[in-house]
Amino acid sequence: MRPSIFRSVRSAIAGNIPRRAYSVDSVPERKVAVLGAAGGIGQPLALLMKLNPLVSKLALYDIAGTPGVAADVSHINTRSEVAGYMGEDQLSQALEGSDVVIIPAGVPRKPGMTRDDLFNINAGIVKSLCAAIAKYCPNALVNVISNPVNSTVPIAAEVFKKAGTFDEKKLFGVTTLDVVRAKTFYAGKANVNVAEVNVPVVGGHAGITILPLFSQATPKANLSDEDIKALTKRTQDGGTEVVEAKAGKGSATLSMAYAGAIFADACLKGLNGVPDVVECSFVHSNVTELPFFSSKVRLGKNGVEEVLDLGHLSDYEIEGLATLIPELKSSIEKGIKFANQS
Repeated sequence: MRPSIFRSVRSAIAGNIPRRAYSVDSVPERKVAVLGAAGGIGQPLALLMKLNPLVSKLALYDIAGTPGVAADVSHINTRSEVAGYMGEDQLSQALEGSDVVIIPAGVPRKPGMTRDDLFNINAGIVKSLCAAIAKYCPNALVNVISNPVNSTVPIAAEVFKKAGTFDEKKLFGVTTLDVVRAKTFYAGKANVNVAEVNVPVVGGHAGITILPLFSQATPKANLSDEDIKALTKRTQDGGTEVVEAKAGKGSATLSMAYAGAIFADACLKGLNGVPDVVECSFVHSNVTELPFFSSKVRLGKNGVEEVLDLGHLSDYEIEGLATLIPELKSSIEKGIKFANQS
């Protein structure tokens, strides 16, 4: 990789942190653990976190294959020290002292498979990993990528409640990929610079529960109602689009890793006191009648500083919100029920 490209990748992840903050002497020591680091999302995510100058220690964990991933990533000449951990007996070492824990562990989607089809396997994985987090790094910010996020985040919350470690400010469902897709699709249709686009995405992280607020998109574009509906549908079906394009050989691993790295970076910025860090995330919320909901969240030294309200919605978005509530409620309840089973 040429130096100029390398700097661009780091810049894309690290955002607008002042250059002086990249000094090893001035950046706080931060440990990030990736659980599921040998998987399709975990490997590119490990690479992107290794490129992040805010990470001083990078712990890579999986049930198999982690030593090779760790050795490979460790050769990259960036700040963080990399350690690989494999098997349940090494999970405690991976987690101890972590500031941020990212969970991409689980099975991927296959053609014809909905996020709900993944539930039984991935729900069990998340439940087990969160029990270990509660024991070994209860104060870490936990970023849940494992699908279905609409259910796995409530599962994590219930596990933490049982352990007496639940902090609603420190548990996040990573919905950043919905935002990334909405920005990309909007920029293409509006013919604007994608780097300047911002589109809030609220609700959940599956199908119709994904509600991009194109009425609040910037820069403003005079798109037709038909365009907005088409963009909304494409954002909601983005995962399926990739699954079908890969023809049974994978799901949205690369774009999800990028989105996961973007959100983890936002969490690190917040922990380090960077002001006004705002990202959309599926969190414990009072914005609607549901206990969990994705909306814009201001991040800070304790995790969630503020869950922002939805702002002004178009009639189409109000209709979409009303439609998604029952389905999202059902997914949340399904997760809570699973977590409380013996």
